[in-house]
Amino acid sequence: PFVGLILSIAVWPLINPHFWESHYGLITAVWSCIFLGALMFNFGLSTTFQEVVGIVFSTYLPFVLLLVALYTVTGGIHLKGDLTGTPLTNTIMIFLGTALASWVGTTGASMLFIRPLLRANIYRKYRVHSVIFFIILVANIGGSLTPLDDPPIFLGFLAGMDFFWTTKHLFWPMVFIVSTLLSLHFIVDTILYKRENKALLPAPGTKTKLFLEGWQVNLPLLLCIAGAVLMSGTWKPGIFVPLYGKVALPLQDVVRDILLILIVFISGRFTDIKIRERNAFIWEPMREVAKLFLGIFICLVPVLAILKSGESGALGAIIRLLNTDGQPDNVVYFWITGILSTFLDNAPTFLVFFNIAGGDAQILMGPMAQTLLAITCGTVFMGANTYISNAPTLMVRSLATHLGEDMPSFFSYMFIIIAILFPIYGVFSFIWLR
Repeated sequence: PFVGLILSIAVWPLINPHFWESHYGLITAVWSCIFLGALMFNFGLSTTFQEVVGIVFSTYLPFVLLLVALYTVTGGIHLKGDLTGTPLTNTIMIFLGTALASWVGTTGASMLFIRPLLRANIYRKYRVHSVIFFIILVANIGGSLTPLDDPPIFLGFLAGMDFFWTTKHLFWPMVFIVSTLLSLHFIVDTILYKRENKALLPAPGTKTKLFLEGWQVNLPLLLCIAGAVLMSGTWKPGIFVPLYGKVALPLQDVVRDILLILIVFISGRFTDIKIRERNAFIWEPMREVAKLFLGIFICLVPVLAILKSGESGALGAIIRLLNTDGQPDNVVYFWITGILSTFLDNAPTFLVFFNIAGGDAQILMGPMAQTLLAITCGTVFMGANTYISNAPTLMVRSLATHLGEDMPSFFSYMFIIIAILFPIYGVFSFIWLR
């Protein structure tokens, strides 16, 4: 079912895009029901229901609530003024979003900057490349330095990683990759800008002064979201809220989710509706992400179980590649975790390989720091490889599409990303992981 769902996401929009746009939720539900039916046939109704409750309340609901909160709050902040999409302006906006992503989250930074980027380039013919670089940098690599709204690193934080471990160990790799990609974007954008019909472009510079609308309400709420996430990772009272069977939620997670719901309500209630209208705020991108990732999380269960079984599982041949002469091969760790994150959600992929590497955060941050670096970089850096590797990636693609951008198909996008990133990642792995 997982392979069927991934192929549906990749192929159906190419075969019949109108049918997919109208029925992607139904198609996702069918694949989910096929897996749940097989699970119920083999293990019974009670076990299946317990599995669904665990997926929905322990994993999916916190995931979606965080996305909804960030999407709602950033949708209430509008950059007013006229920006012209020159190569320098575009590169600066992508840089600012990348710099902010580790501190307000990749989703928050992406939703904050993607609308101004699209508006600035509305008169340009060649602009999709800027959205692709935006996805790579703002929606993924920019979140490398902290656990805030970066799911793989946040799971590592919950498992015992220090909050600033990635800030210290990923800083220079991130500087190398970000500076390389920003330079590449500027060169590509400059070449394409020269091909534009200059008669259709506004004069460079801004026509009116730039200023933010809605920040008085929503910037504090953005900080509250970061605080709620941080609270759930640091406050551990040891109290659990039972749901069904063996499924119980830690109290700190329940409090975090309630706070996120409250933040959504406050933003919706106190933000001027005209600001959202100027942002072309719509719920469809959020609905698409919510429906697709519910199916992905459900269908992902057997795949993760196979990976967790280690060398004795169906993917044992891949797991055995991770060690050479009894020692972890960090380059292999990086590429395998990254390639698997291409098609699996990168957060559970991180957790699986974190545990395969021993699961002891203190050892992994100490003598095995290179291995932890490889696992973290593989899952975080390669979250841009496909539209489904990472939720912010899919959200940016969906929002850009609904705002009129003609984004590449699933496979076209993947091949573009491979051409851009894999040579850079080859240099990174040679310098930092050998």
